[in-house]
Amino acid sequence: MNFSEIFIRRPIATSLLMAAIAMFGVISYRALPVSDLPTVDYPTVSVSASLPGASPSTMASAVATPLERQFTGISGLDSMTSVSSLGSTQVNLQFDLNRTVDGVAVDVITAINAATPLLPPGMPSPPSFRKSNPSDSPIVFMGVTSPTLPMWVVDDYAENVIAQRISTISGVAQVNVAGQQKYSVHVQVDPDKLVARQIGINEVAQAIQDWNVNIPTGTLYGLHQAFNIQSTGQLTNATGYRPLTVAWRNGRPVRLEEIANVKDSVEDERQVSWLYDPQGATRAVSLFVMRQPGSNTIEVIDSIKKLLPVFNAQLPPAAHLFIRGDRSKTIREAFRDIKLTLGLTVIMVIGVIYMFLRNASATLIPSIALPISIVGTFSVMYVLDYSLDNLSMMALILSVGFVVDDAIVMLENIVRHLEKGESRLEAALNGSREVVFTIVSMTLSLAAVFIPVLFMAGLLGRLFREFAVTICVAILISGLVSITLTPMLCSKFLYAPKEHKQGRTYTFVLHLYDLSLRWVLRHRLAMSFVFLSVFAATGWLYEKVPKGFIPDQDNDQMYVNTEAAQGTAFQEMASLTQRVSEILRRDPNVETFQASAGGGSSGPGFGSSNTGRMFVQLKPRAERALGAAQVIEELRPKISNIPGMRVFMNLPQPIRVGSRGS
Repeated sequence: MNFSEIFIRRPIATSLLMAAIAMFGVISYRALPVSDLPTVDYPTVSVSASLPGASPSTMASAVATPLERQFTGISGLDSMTSVSSLGSTQVNLQFDLNRTVDGVAVDVITAINAATPLLPPGMPSPPSFRKSNPSDSPIVFMGVTSPTLPMWVVDDYAENVIAQRISTISGVAQVNVAGQQKYSVHVQVDPDKLVARQIGINEVAQAIQDWNVNIPTGTLYGLHQAFNIQSTGQLTNATGYRPLTVAWRNGRPVRLEEIANVKDSVEDERQVSWLYDPQGATRAVSLFVMRQPGSNTIEVIDSIKKLLPVFNAQLPPAAHLFIRGDRSKTIREAFRDIKLTLGLTVIMVIGVIYMFLRNASATLIPSIALPISIVGTFSVMYVLDYSLDNLSMMALILSVGFVVDDAIVMLENIVRHLEKGESRLEAALNGSREVVFTIVSMTLSLAAVFIPVLFMAGLLGRLFREFAVTICVAILISGLVSITLTPMLCSKFLYAPKEHKQGRTYTFVLHLYDLSLRWVLRHRLAMSFVFLSVFAATGWLYEKVPKGFIPDQDNDQMYVNTEAAQGTAFQEMASLTQRVSEILRRDPNVETFQASAGGGSSGPGFGSSNTGRMFVQLKPRAERALGAAQVIEELRPKISNIPGMRVFMNLPQPIRVGSRGS
């Protein structure tokens, strides 16, 4: 039985089948997400709890410890890290890859409910959790600045208008804010004036609480109408607080302004954020957008950019919102280079086929099988929730040389029968019958080479599984095309040359091979020595070559973390951060960056008063003489000489391992 005969005798059905494979492949290609690498995220949950005013040691013993004891009972827990700072605790839970994030969330809720009775009663809210990778890097860096508006007004627009709207975009996990400047009224009580009037600080606190209310009082009922009574005593600024009566002494009221300095300010004055460019520094509120695992980075960034005109229309004329940097640019450039490489590979393969076959129709037939095999792979990638990334596209590039092999074997055997004088139909039937099972065995044996990669465990298995599946699917589709479409096209369009002549390229290569083979056979001892030398050199070089998990990528970004000694005052920390920032600003490779100092910023990695953070956007690689890693090496001796400050510089890693940044 000849399996190919079914398709040779039904050319229309075969053409429709191949057209369907190509059509679904094109549709899937347009729907596939684009990323730099496959999504390999450990199921990670971050639990946050707050107790205003509590010291870090109190947060660790009274809040973090009860939560940690409950979390240790969750199955599949791989690692647990906690960070306690002034008034807040964050516990990061990383689970085994075999567990799903949704299943983990149910267990975490149960553990939090079990730990709630053991937590301090003064907590304003129970612990909360979110599903994201704390060590993941932001995909968009945004800044809101204003030369005239108070920073708390800028912060209000940034957190309540911009961040809230961006959080609703599909694919956005959260929006972190650096340099928070939430509005607050500060009451700085003079202790000498309290003693003179014999007023306790508790009386002041109670008076502020009693006068600053906004609660429903009741309902006034009538025969025909009812009215809700509202006690509207909410105070919104320092001017409203100053005439507040704290106590009565000697028959007269004591106003708050008589014993305290009341001013408009922000909740935490010990944190600050700047945006730097070549012209200088500007106070700003910075936003960092984190993506959800598996989401399309480019689509998420494009959705955010579409909202920029809406945000600018809502902001006051004195406020300015802009995107300081995003990851889509480097991903687009990398994907553009990959597509160019894939296109050049296809052209080179077709060119080589034509150089040796010297037959236009014979070259066209495997050339048609090549794109169908590649495009058809996109359908399977879409079904398996894969993405167009460096590894999957590399698999397609490597498969270009594999997918034409089967078609060429089928083609050459049919041409052999055609040169014997058989008709195109007879040659296609007889030639396909002889090699159909050979092609099937070739296809299966070639695909079997990559099957062991599918059974690799851990992070490496997840990372290279997409590569192995993609190249296996491309090979299997090429085998199907070779035993269906290729013989059908040969039966319709293939013709034998009137005079069989060897091409010049073929003759030259054959002659060169003949000369080299004769020389090798005459110098067997020398060739054996060359073989052993190459083998020994290979082992030596293997030991000398540097080894790492994955190469560093130049994404036009770098991170700078600074740390001062414990107990360093905020003013000193801000001064040290500005010294580091000034060195970065003068570097010709730096385009712009955001710098923040002090604690209280939201999001992982923030919250220590003696630390600073800088997210640096480098100039595009074409405009820089140095790579990102070389820029770090050049800056390290300049920054490390600042006394009282430790500086850590690193590149954003394409693959994040662990529940905290490293």
